[in-house]
Amino acid sequence: MITAILFYIFAGILLASAAMVVSSRNPVHSVLFLILAFFNAAALFLIAGAEFLAMILVIVYVGAVAVLFLFVVMMLDVDFAELRSGFQRYLPVGATVGVVLLLELAIVLGGWELAPGAVQLRMSPTPVGMSNTEAIGRILYTDYIFQFQTAGLILLVAMIGAIVLTLRDRKTSRHQNIRHQTERTVAETLQLVSVKLGAGTTASGGILRPIVAEPEPVEEEADAGGHGHGH
Repeated sequence: MITAILFYIFAGILLASAAMVVSSRNPVHSVLFLILAFFNAAALFLIAGAEFLAMILVIVYVGAVAVLFLFVVMMLDVDFAELRSGFQRYLPVGATVGVVLLLELAIVLGGWELAPGAVQLRMSPTPVGMSNTEAIGRILYTDYIFQFQTAGLILLVAMIGAIVLTLRDRKTSRHQNIRHQTERTVAETLQLVSVKLGAGTTASGGILRPIVAEPEPVEEEADAGGHGHGH
């Protein structure tokens, strides 16, 4: 009974915080609501018996990903008013894409079928004779190793594609010339300078000479009687 009550409490907070993530006008508030959603999702994993996934969700997503999102949103000077200026112009295209995605989700959910023993295994997911972490590792790296590696490859390609699309070649940028660096000789890179004992050198290799301060000139002013006084 207590488990069911906690489940509905955490699930309700999770749904509310997820809705606030996409509806909040302030991006910082959206990230904070996202962190709240992660915490509630971790609590649901604990109730389901997946403590490893709960800790990973808190450590990785809350401790790293969400904090990174928060830093990026706070440090970037993004004009959100300018971004929202073209909302009405792109509304038909966005609505069309949304309707297509909604139809695809409806088709997927329409063909969804629960496994025969899913209800009995819902509150006891840990297999007999092994820990929860070992069971997850066996599923990921044994039963679904090819799917897992394919997902990692897709993420790698997406990361490279994002870098290529956002990379801008500036004319003032300095590029590295590997061939020019490897073809340099010792005479082009080193210079032997004969420095006298006790003399310093500058960054350009020149010899510093001591600067002797010259005595300041003494000015003489004539007084009314014609006698000069030194100052």
